Amino acid sequence: MPQLDFSTFPSQAFWLVVSFALMWLVMAKMIVPKITDILNQRQRKIDDYLTAAGEFKQTAEEALEKYERVLREANAEAAENLRKAGEELEKKIAAREAEKSRRLAEATAENERRTEENRRQTMEQIEKEMKVIADSGMEEILILTGESRGQSSVEYIGEACKLARKYFRMVGLEIYPVNTDEYRYLHECGADYVTVFQETYDTDKYETLHLMGHKRVWPYRFDAQERALRGGMRGVAFSALLGLSDFRKDALASALHVYYLQRKYPHAEMSLSCPRLRPIINNDKINPLDVHEKQLCQIICAYRIFLPFVGITVSSRESASFRDGIVKIAATKVSAGVSTGIGDHDSKYNGKENEEPQGDEQFEINDSRSLDKMYQDIAEEGLQPVLNDYLYIG
Repeated sequence: MPQLDFSTFPSQAFWLVVSFALMWLVMAKMIVPKITDILNQRQRKIDDYLTAAGEFKQTAEEALEKYERVLREANAEAAENLRKAGEELEKKIAAREAEKSRRLAEATAENERRTEENRRQTMEQIEKEMKVIADSGMEEILILTGESRGQSSVEYIGEACKLARKYFRMVGLEIYPVNTDEYRYLHECGADYVTVFQETYDTDKYETLHLMGHKRVWPYRFDAQERALRGGMRGVAFSALLGLSDFRKDALASALHVYYLQRKYPHAEMSLSCPRLRPIINNDKINPLDVHEKQLCQIICAYRIFLPFVGITVSSRESASFRDGIVKIAATKVSAGVSTGIGDHDSKYNGKENEEPQGDEQFEINDSRSLDKMYQDIAEEGLQPVLNDYLYIG
């Protein structure tokens, strides 16, 4: 092989040395100086950049320190201004509140004065109506209110009961349902009988009739009679307004309601009212199911068979002929000289014109006989009219 030819080795060594020397000279004199110059220039630029960056950093730190100092001063000034504004606002609010309190105190005092004056006038009107009713020979009275506590508070009803006790032996209430302690208060004021119209035991129908307000709560109304008995009332009355829903189901539910409480409170007097829908305001919006006299008579007779010891009341919504007949069969109580309006007893009983504004009647009265006429008609049928069957002794 030529590479192993020892005769060529001297020449190869010679040219290797020559080539290495030439390459070293080129590198040392030309290439390395250029590379060194480039690196030196690069280092100088880096040093310049680092110097500029240091200057910029110092400038930024000085600016940040100045900014923070200005910000601290501004915050301190704002806090001081806010404190002063808060103190000023508190003074203004205190002054306004003091003025409002003064005006409210004056208005409250004036309202209390007017309320007391109105209450006194109202009580005088109530007592006048009660005296007219009592003078007719009535010994029992039923006090009715609407469903608004705001219009007829429990205290207001209690004052009316105290007046009623002066003129009547038995004071009944037909008011919005209240709590047990409130029934106890009304009993202490003189009331001893509570009537609550459940209207219907069909909860779905009930919700369509009462879309809002406290009357919408069906269970609270359902338990009203039991709360009244717990409050010390002597007796309670039940009623569904026959015709709002399926009257047979409502009649059965009413009877079962009485039966349940009769077993739980055997000492209490209980009664059933039997009203059916008659012409009333907005009657066309209720969609009543017709309940004729035949069906009503069947219901009352069923009540008497199922609950032989309860009282059964037939209101003046019914005709005179129907009431004259039903008292011979099952009814134990009928109303007379009834007024479903407000403040018109004097005009109805005595024929006097009432100068006070009168409210609309709740429903149409079919049997408008006076107490004397009703008493006479019952006696002529061979029955014994009783104005009151309960006496307080002592």
